[in-house]
Amino acid sequence: MPIIQSVERALKILDLFDERERELTITEISKRMNLHKSTVHSLLKTLQEQRYIAQNEENGKYSLGLKLFERGNMVVSNLDLRKVARKHLEWLSTTTNLTIHLVVLDGQDGVYIDKVEGSGVTVVYSRIGRRVPIHTSAVGKSLVLTKTDKELDLLLDGYAYTKPTEKSIGSKEEFLAEVEKARIAGYSIDNEENEPGIVCLAVPIKDYSGKVIAAMSVSMPATKENVEARDYYVRILKECSRKISQELGYEYEKI
Repeated sequence: MPIIQSVERALKILDLFDERERELTITEISKRMNLHKSTVHSLLKTLQEQRYIAQNEENGKYSLGLKLFERGNMVVSNLDLRKVARKHLEWLSTTTNLTIHLVVLDGQDGVYIDKVEGSGVTVVYSRIGRRVPIHTSAVGKSLVLTKTDKELDLLLDGYAYTKPTEKSIGSKEEFLAEVEKARIAGYSIDNEENEPGIVCLAVPIKDYSGKVIAAMSVSMPATKENVEARDYYVRILKECSRKISQELGYEYEKI
């Protein structure tokens, strides 16, 4: 597979910075990269616009930008999240014999970061690393529960409301109505909207600040979904999400 030279050069520039070299001039970067200043300037300008590189206005030197801090925190958060959540996912799967998912929001999609397959149902669509539309999935609806109207408008700008099944919702209005229902109920549902014959129930997971950072779900055959089953699965999902959130540092108000 061919290497894209400009991308490789940009990444190597980022690698020049460490604990000892927190700031570098364009001349220093040019010499270490063995590149002409004009080439380095173009690369730095692009990285700066995307906030991966910052420039000190007083001395003109460059340093790593806050975007790297944000992305790094996201990776660490996800790793900690998986570690904390894993035992709860396994317990849920063992208790219910159903498939349990752990999903985070990335852009306009959910991304599966963990999955425990249950013996009672096989979910074909999901796999770790795969993306899932937020409007057709229970986890997607739970991931945006605490977002403000303005944040939702920004998130859904240009969003494509595809319809994987006949039961999929197909508009922003329908999606927002589902999100509002989920806010009131404290959980969300995918009623065969993403995969025919599969119903999913999901709840949000919070970090220490109260921000929703993930959602966990249970998937079951549509033929086995009823009010009694739904109440049971929602209850144990909420119990587990509460425990995970607490282990991540979130403090619930005492009743």
